Amino acid sequence: MDLATLLAQRRMCRSFDATPVDERWLDDACATAMWAPTAGNSAGVRMHTIGADLVSAYLARATDLEWRRDSPRAPGLARAGAVVLVTSRPQDYLERYGEADKRSSGLTSIEAWPIPYWHTDAAMATMALLLLLEDAGWSSTLWGNFRHDRDVLDWVGAPDELLFASVLIGRPDDNDHRSRSLERTVPARAARVRRVGISPEPSP
Repeated sequence: MDLATLLAQRRMCRSFDATPVDERWLDDACATAMWAPTAGNSAGVRMHTIGADLVSAYLARATDLEWRRDSPRAPGLARAGAVVLVTSRPQDYLERYGEADKRSSGLTSIEAWPIPYWHTDAAMATMALLLLLEDAGWSSTLWGNFRHDRDVLDWVGAPDELLFASVLIGRPDDNDHRSRSLERTVPARAARVRRVGISPEPSP
C-alpha cells in the first residue's frame, strides 16, 4: 500500500476484539519504527512492548478504578491485543550535544532547548509505528498517560525515562465510540499549507 493511502485511511480505534498481537512481530515492528529521525543520532527513544496477557495489568496502573468502572471506552480498550509504551531519555540528548562536534550548540541543559527534541523524536518514531501497524492490517490508538505516567514507568522498569504516549493495538470490534473531536470544524488540510510569497486564502 502506498504511503499516501496509509496516511489517509489511518484512524484511531478505541474498541478491540481481544485478538492478541504476535509479540515477536511487534518487537520487530518497533525496531523498524526506530528508523525515524533522531536529533544528532542521540537514539534517545525507547519502546516497551506489552503482550495481550499483561494489558489488564497495564491498565490497572495507567488508569484508576473509577475510570475503568464508568468510562464507556474502558471495556473496548481492555480488549487490546498489545500495548507499546513510547518513552524518551532527555539525558541522552544532553550527553550527545555535550560532545565535541555538538558542544557549540549550547544545548547541554534541558532549559537550553527551545524545542525539546526528545519529544520530537518520540513523535516521529510513534508515527512510523502507527503507519507500520496500519500497513500490517492492525488498528491502534494513541493514548496519553498524563496522570499515571510515573506508576506506569515504575511498572515497566524505566523510572528515569519520560512517557511520551501509549499505543494500544488490536483488531477492531466495530463498537468504537466516535471521538467528539471529529465534530469540530477545522480548516481544510490544503488550507493549512502556505507557500511562502503567496498570501493565504482566508480560512472558513
